[in-house]
Amino acid sequence: MKNLIQNLKKATLAIVIILMTTAAFAQKQEVKKIETVVFNVEMDCQGCVKKIEKNIPFEKGVKDLQIDFKNQKVTLQYKTKSTTKEILKKAIEKLQFKVTEA
Repeated sequence: MKNLIQNLKKATLAIVIILMTTAAFAQKQEVKKIETVVFNVEMDCQGCVKKIEKNIPFEKGVKDLQIDFKNQKVTLQYKTKSTTKEILKKAIEKLQFKVTEA
């Protein structure tokens, strides 16, 4: 009987540890959530492209930047924990560009 109680205690402890580890891992995954936003940006020349390339990657939370000058599009991947698409839009507008979300 004593053995059975000890085994139940050990099994319960193991289950608690597994559940806590799983919960901690799930929280870490949520923190790393990355989203993509596409903006229509009025760019006149390659100088405009360079201006965006020089400044926007340093905005907080930006993970990737793709610029399509021909189609006037800027695609950004960003961490949702660090920034929002509204903040990124304002950052591009601050560089004197007209921006709308695609």
